[in-house]
Amino acid sequence: MGLPNIIIDFKTMGISAIKRGDRGIVAVIIKDNGKTGAFVMDSINDIPEALSADNKAYIQRAFIGASSVPKKVTAFALEETATEYTDALNFFAAEKFDYLVCPPDVTNELANTVATWVKSQRDNFDKKIKAVLPSVTADHEGVINFDTNNIKAGEATYTNAQYCSRIAGVLAGTPLTMAATFTALSEVTDVPRLTKTQADEAINAGKLILYHDGEKVKIARAVNSLVTVTPEKGDAFKKIKIVDIIDMIHNDIKTTVNDNYVGKVSNNYDNKCLILIAIKSYFEQLEMSGVLDKGKSNIEIDIAAQESYLRGQGVDTSALNEYQLKSANTADKVFLASTVKPLDAVEEIKLNVII
Repeated sequence: MGLPNIIIDFKTMGISAIKRGDRGIVAVIIKDNGKTGAFVMDSINDIPEALSADNKAYIQRAFIGASSVPKKVTAFALEETATEYTDALNFFAAEKFDYLVCPPDVTNELANTVATWVKSQRDNFDKKIKAVLPSVTADHEGVINFDTNNIKAGEATYTNAQYCSRIAGVLAGTPLTMAATFTALSEVTDVPRLTKTQADEAINAGKLILYHDGEKVKIARAVNSLVTVTPEKGDAFKKIKIVDIIDMIHNDIKTTVNDNYVGKVSNNYDNKCLILIAIKSYFEQLEMSGVLDKGKSNIEIDIAAQESYLRGQGVDTSALNEYQLKSANTADKVFLASTVKPLDAVEEIKLNVII
């Protein structure tokens, strides 16, 4: 009798989508002899005093955020002499977070190792995480290739690796109804000046860059490293905002179904319909919140997949009508198909003035 509660859970998740999108989680790997192991910080006040000044500043930059700040920063500190990140990655494999960053002295080799790990977590282990990495050409929606160096903030000059935590904080603190495109970094006073052509070329190559518009420094366009598009992953997957929405939907549905449905109810047609209603109500809440395009969301039993499964079990489906296919016994398997259309943010305005 517990299944109808899943509808309430999904509605609640849908209603709170904006708030949750505002406050993502940043995961930070650092190297520090003052403190090692994992620790969680809800604000800059929780940053351990034992850390080095550079590591404190690195974490503080993550907490600056954008229109909102990250919900929390989870750190894993390795020994300063560490030459690989295995312990940290093993820890974060079991942790919930949105954006991962490496130590500010990360080498290109280790950054690429982390990129490979993130791809594997997303593609092979169904863990929808992202990483902000310095100058890594990953060609993947889970890796943000931050490629601006010589970042001047007051009297200090930073590498892109030293500023990855700042970018991760911006992305984690950007609402799902907005994109990080044109987010100004108020503390940054200058970056290498690029022409529009140079900036366009970098963006088209899957690089997230900082751009000086003549008055302030801002994120040129919030894109990830994906360059090669496929029928399964089109141009929309290049946008960080779109991937964030898709990841949130995936995680919400997976978590709620696992907590309320899997192993807890009989796999009959009525219960399948209830889960459809629950997920549909979740989509409707996201539409009302401005995360999904109104009227473009749908979910139903995947008849083609269900029929294929039945045939594989030796069932003759040739004489079955649509209802019989939908309501057929599929043992412990549930086959669903959904369509959603995440709303992009306004990033280009073209105005023709006729006089």
